[in-house]
Amino acid sequence: MENRKQTTDPRVLRTRQLIRDAFVELLQEMEIEKISVNRIADRATINRVTFYLHYRDIPDMMDKMAEEMIDHIRRILDNPSESCSSIEEENWPVLEKLLEHIAEHAKFYKVVLASRRTPIFTERLLRLLTEITTTRIERIGGNYLEAVGIQKDIAVWYNSSALIGTIVAWLRKDMPYSPRYMAEQFKLMREHVRRYRG
Repeated sequence: MENRKQTTDPRVLRTRQLIRDAFVELLQEMEIEKISVNRIADRATINRVTFYLHYRDIPDMMDKMAEEMIDHIRRILDNPSESCSSIEEENWPVLEKLLEHIAEHAKFYKVVLASRRTPIFTERLLRLLTEITTTRIERIGGNYLEAVGIQKDIAVWYNSSALIGTIVAWLRKDMPYSPRYMAEQFKLMREHVRRYRG
């Protein structure tokens, strides 16, 4: 999932990927408290010194992994389809791209989002979704919320929490629906709510 804007030595990228993969595998097998730098290094077939060339410690590694995850997701969400003529139309393909990305990296996301063992990843994703939801509501205009007596901040919390909660449930159920079907369901629910509002 590493996709830095600046050019990075491929060996560095490969080593970081080995470390991340080792961490995810170990998280599937044991509680996070039992994971040590030694265990990660052994699983990644590197030595401890190599680990410390990339990360200060395990919390620093998790922080950087979460940052990379959010950078990658932000690029997906900030790139709406050029053919969309409205915000409502743009939401569906962007959400589908996000879900496709999560499905492609399902092993990683099942461990870091759906397992409850690493809340830093869920918290960072919720923060990003809250920021994006706030921006979209402001672009549409919050007047319709005021007209029906809904506080903007509560609408933001509700929408971002519903989205991340649905993604986590989808992962925990082994993604029984395709990303396209999930995005279509979100679109249908949004349209139903709009019709119900009148």
